[in-house]
Amino acid sequence: HDLKIIDYLYNYGFQRGEYADTVLHVHQNTYRLHAIILSRSPFLVQLLSTSPQAQVGVPREIYVPVEREPEVTQEGFAIALGYLYSSSSLKLIRPENARAVLAAGCMLGGMNDLCEFAYAICKRSISVDTIAPWLEFVDAIPSPSSGADTPGPDLSPIRILGPYVQRLRDDVFHFLVVTLPNILEIHATAESIPTTPENGREILLQVFSRVPFDMFKAAIESPNFQIGSDQARYKFAKEAIEARKHGIARGLEETVVLAFGGGNFGTSAVHVTRKMRKRPLWKVNS
Repeated sequence: HDLKIIDYLYNYGFQRGEYADTVLHVHQNTYRLHAIILSRSPFLVQLLSTSPQAQVGVPREIYVPVEREPEVTQEGFAIALGYLYSSSSLKLIRPENARAVLAAGCMLGGMNDLCEFAYAICKRSISVDTIAPWLEFVDAIPSPSSGADTPGPDLSPIRILGPYVQRLRDDVFHFLVVTLPNILEIHATAESIPTTPENGREILLQVFSRVPFDMFKAAIESPNFQIGSDQARYKFAKEAIEARKHGIARGLEETVVLAFGGGNFGTSAVHVTRKMRKRPLWKVNS
């Protein structure tokens, strides 16, 4: 009986908008919905309480401001909105829209199950084929020193994802350091000589040539990045830095140092640094 009621609410209430008392506007879409269901979301409750009904018997209209939330797409919002009515929305989540659903779920609030489900799909979707957009996502995450945690007009749109920002960043890092070398079959042998298929190392270089610097440095220096001896890791870092000069590190000077005899870089004998490239000085004769 309960399942029949939920199914009825989703199909007749959400999809068809029967007996609606609220009109919700978001992006270019308009939804005829029900305040009693929307009140499951703390975010929408606030909008409902600040949008008085114009006339008795006339549906209340609310407008959801998402112009500054690029992570919240039309599709992602629609799936999260439907989840207020029924868990049937979970069937619509795919790797391509999972992050948008996660963002919408975090914004609306009160739907931890949806967020965890969407996050799990995001995590599983990180692969060799999808690493490029995930690196763009990581690059958009403000560093702690940037002051982006302070509320203001320049607050990063990535922050809509709340605690999932760091979790996804850690997942991308783990993929780069542990999973990707294993997928490409780049391992350290007993003699610490890397063995790899012909193009495996080249793929790894291509990926690392696009990794944001903070993550690149952490990955190269990580003890979990097992691609051979310290010398092998140093050589790989040098080649990656050379490739980065023509792209993500253009205008910057990245260097790598190999410390012999234990070194003084903590747990890593390989150390990566970055600084602004000096402009050439021109001598002008009078």
